[in-house]
Amino acid sequence: MTRYRIATKPYFPYPGERLARRKGLGGEFYELRPYAPGDEVRRVHWRAYAKTGRLYTRLETAPERSRFRIHLDESESMRLFGKLAYGEEVARLLLGIACQEDALARLERGRPEALRPGRGTLVLITDGLDPLPWPRVLPRRVVLVQVLAPVELSPPLETALLKDVETGESLPVGPEEVKAYQKALEEHLKALRLLALLRGRYALLKVGEPPLPALLRQGVVEPL
Repeated sequence: MTRYRIATKPYFPYPGERLARRKGLGGEFYELRPYAPGDEVRRVHWRAYAKTGRLYTRLETAPERSRFRIHLDESESMRLFGKLAYGEEVARLLLGIACQEDALARLERGRPEALRPGRGTLVLITDGLDPLPWPRVLPRRVVLVQVLAPVELSPPLETALLKDVETGESLPVGPEEVKAYQKALEEHLKALRLLALLRGRYALLKVGEPPLPALLRQGVVEPL
């Protein structure tokens, strides 16, 4: 049986970013320091010795315990087109995966703007359509899973009455308005994706598609 984990390392890491701030064993390369009596021979950096003729010990980042907060957006727009029910399915899947590393992982619910600070990586399931200051809403370590319905990504080019469920306003739309909406949505998705990849991981899921293959394909979930 294949086991999975949630990928948390930024897809586009900032220069010099490390996984841990303290030295230890079992992580990624941290630095070299001169060899001292008592250091393990297997930690000797033989390539540095070949170049300098001096012994150096390889230090690594100390492994850190993964911590997760799973948050499901329950704003009004998530209640359209089956997004909330589908988001619930995605949240339960990711919670089960997170609990393999963090037994204290829990599923929280509410609007994104009501997010409270917490420890570990935030896994946010949302449609991302609320006009929020997302750079301030999303924490430094985040996995953003955006859930949208196919009709939101490709609305029909026909005259209709569009109602904003967040504000209650109604607006007649036609082909030109739909095209403008698609362009604005494309730019919004691109900006949100870049922001999430700088701080962690990102996936865009369409309501109805099997979530696990999509999350694997987009690098949010990976095999152990």
